[in-house]
Amino acid sequence: MLSRFNSARLAIKHTTSANKVDLLAQYAVRPASVTNVRYIQSKPRIEKEIKERYKAQLEARAKQKGLDSAEKLMEEMKETIKETKKVLNQIDPLKELEDYEQAMNLKDSLQGKKKKGLDPIHPDTPKKPYKTLESYLVVDKIKELSNQEIEFLWRAKFQSDPQSLIAVVPNETFEVMYGLARQNPTFVLPLPKEDAQLDEADRLNDPNATPMEVHFVQWSFVGPETTHCMITSLMEYKLHKEYARPHTTITFHQELAKDKDIVLMNGHVDKDAAITLAEAQMLLLNLQRFYGAFRTHSEIEYERIRLLQDFNNGSPNFSMEKCVKLSQTMEN
Repeated sequence: MLSRFNSARLAIKHTTSANKVDLLAQYAVRPASVTNVRYIQSKPRIEKEIKERYKAQLEARAKQKGLDSAEKLMEEMKETIKETKKVLNQIDPLKELEDYEQAMNLKDSLQGKKKKGLDPIHPDTPKKPYKTLESYLVVDKIKELSNQEIEFLWRAKFQSDPQSLIAVVPNETFEVMYGLARQNPTFVLPLPKEDAQLDEADRLNDPNATPMEVHFVQWSFVGPETTHCMITSLMEYKLHKEYARPHTTITFHQELAKDKDIVLMNGHVDKDAAITLAEAQMLLLNLQRFYGAFRTHSEIEYERIRLLQDFNNGSPNFSMEKCVKLSQTMEN
């Protein structure tokens, strides 16, 4: 057992240095902090400073009114100033701030998608080499471990990324999805979302219903043992076509399929995208359902697969309403 865990330790390429930690602790310096300081002046001093600052303006205003001095102007306007102070004191600055923040939050919910929309990929952007399982773990070493130990290492590898999607998929399940993805490399997935990205025409169809934001799925078979699945909002795809930047990218690593009967999956949700991690997980769940991952052989599973095929074949039988219905039902 000890040798197996030693292998597990060797399997992780990223290591930490105790010396560096000790050095940092030795020379750690506590930063200075600034406390909240309020400067208070007496009321007479404030009034004196105001009079001196605006003396010229007050004297000019006094002359316009036919008065001898700024002091007489202040005396004459005493009641007006008093009434103005009463009105100003009725204003609750905290309430004003709260109202403003609520208005800005409403504005953000209506326009936030425009701000959060991801920039398209520039046509001249060089393509980076795709990552294989060897980019994360030493494949020959982890083959010596149990599936449970491999899963532990795999999840630990991404635990510092709050935007990650991690799974260990049984090879039999992946083979079903892979076969359907090869034949049907694109699809659309609806997502119920109050602040959905929609065309104006789509919003007007049924203003009382919960908006459904549609997302475009593309599979890419980049290597003999590496498969990508990219999800982009349909609005972004309509705007930028092949240069639309996916908000969620999923990679399936098939290097262990033969020896360990598992496929390792890792994904990432762009932190700047107009979609949450929970929403991406919902899309991933429906991706599995339409690509036959549950292998229930039920009638509703066959309906989902037929709809997937109708979409890719350009069949008139494809219905977005049916797609929404099949994505929302709990039956697999």
